[in-house]
Amino acid sequence: MFETTTRSDVTDDSTDFVPPEQHAVNPCDEDLQRADGFGRIVVSGSETRPSIVDVVERSPIRIMFPRTAHGSLQEAVFVNTAGGIAGGDRLEFIVTALADASITVTSQAAEKVYRALSRPARISTRLTVCAAAKLAWLPQETIVFNCGRLRRQTDLDLSSEAELLALEWLVLGRAAHGEEMVRGQVTETWRVKKDGRLVWADSFRITDECFPHLHRRALLSNWKAIGTLIYFGPSLDERLEFLREIARSLECRCAATSVSGLVVVRFAATASSGLRLALCSLLQQFGRSIGPPFQVPKMWSC
Repeated sequence: MFETTTRSDVTDDSTDFVPPEQHAVNPCDEDLQRADGFGRIVVSGSETRPSIVDVVERSPIRIMFPRTAHGSLQEAVFVNTAGGIAGGDRLEFIVTALADASITVTSQAAEKVYRALSRPARISTRLTVCAAAKLAWLPQETIVFNCGRLRRQTDLDLSSEAELLALEWLVLGRAAHGEEMVRGQVTETWRVKKDGRLVWADSFRITDECFPHLHRRALLSNWKAIGTLIYFGPSLDERLEFLREIARSLECRCAATSVSGLVVVRFAATASSGLRLALCSLLQQFGRSIGPPFQVPKMWSC
């Protein structure tokens, strides 16, 4: 029911040609104006504080750098000024942490994936963490509306001396509206490279045919909010045991394991509010132990 995808599944999308005279009868997402956003930041480190090396923006993506009372750079915030994502939209995010950089990157608000006519929205994220750099990629949740279509790929390129905490989490339907996802498509793909070598790949896929069966215990049961957290860094065994200890105290389904030199933590909750509380609790405890930038982003409470 859940299928493994290849890279071509995520990047290629071939459909039958539709003659122009049929567009009015059978509208397609391609007939509408689509967003093609891009955001890139490069951050370097120093003995005192990180600094911005490069910023590139293409509408509807903007990048903000809120400052603390002391004026130091601690967070970067991606903003989608379109207010959501529709079928056929493409968004690309690139973050590079150069040697000795330390920064948290998050999003301004929960991302919303609206109902699509035919084409999926595509989100591509590429994170590069160089030697002795620390990067926390902690965006807020992505809410997929009923009949929404999303293909998201996250690529991590890590130096063996880097430290990373990366999160992506999905909410299926708007709980506040009593919405159930009965149709749609979700593909979530991770690719992790260490020193240029692929060490872990993972794909999660739901199609139209799967949704009537998701309530089965072998699939998602009654979980409507799911997330994946990846940690890479020193003292991996100690970090794994610490995260497992935290997981036992969370009020959601949570499990952590070690694979290919990474710690992978999975989350599942019946509602996004429950998952948010669990993630905040985990990041608070983890951040107190490990230190910045691995703490709850300030933007999460704004």
